[in-house]
Amino acid sequence: MLRRMADIDVKLGLRTILEKIETAIKKRAPELQYSKPQLVAVSKTKPTNLIIEAYEEGQRHFGENYIQELIEKANSADILEKCKDIKWHFIGPVQTNKVNKILSVPKLYMIETVHSKKLATALNQKWPEFRKDDGKLRIMLQVNTSGEDAKSGIDPDEVVDLTRHVNDNCNNLELDGIMTIGQFGYNLEEGPNPDFIRLKKCRDEICESLGWDIKNVNLSMGMSDDFEHAIEMGSTNVRVGSSIFGYRPKKN
Repeated sequence: MLRRMADIDVKLGLRTILEKIETAIKKRAPELQYSKPQLVAVSKTKPTNLIIEAYEEGQRHFGENYIQELIEKANSADILEKCKDIKWHFIGPVQTNKVNKILSVPKLYMIETVHSKKLATALNQKWPEFRKDDGKLRIMLQVNTSGEDAKSGIDPDEVVDLTRHVNDNCNNLELDGIMTIGQFGYNLEEGPNPDFIRLKKCRDEICESLGWDIKNVNLSMGMSDDFEHAIEMGSTNVRVGSSIFGYRPKKN
């Protein structure tokens, strides 16, 4: 159940989610037991003190949807001092003209929303100007599995081509996997979420076309309302916000 701002207990929420993740893992088919899902705590619109609380409880991966908000939080004196091993995931839309801004973020761990060759190429060209060592920039390809106009992402039929582009032409990028946003309010009584089925199919098509092991292509699918189902279906990366941090106020 979502909690109101006055009732937020971040540490309890985090522990509860981690327990649910462990339970969901046990329901997986044997062939999906090879990887424990990574939890990305989505902290958009939340104050830095709540992020620090979650960090102190052991959480390291945090997700933000808005570039300016991520820049402000990542450069916060409290975050820099108290969360030295924080790993930021950007999970919102990225425009090519905002590449410099997003790449300037301290402790940027991954961009999960690469959706075009143009964006991948821009990130690849600019990353050497910002990285602190020889490490590559981790990315995921966002796939619009539902075909909804309101959602970003590449068409599923184009994901193999984009993967080849990154693999062949973007030596400063490390392709970690693919991500999708499932249908909101999907009724599981109708069967497995078709968005998750489609993302798994995309992963299989990538691996078949490029000769990759499926264990090396992560699936980022599942949020507060459906992460348990996503894990049962093979998700290796879940993005949970309100179940940890409580209700989010609407952003103006």
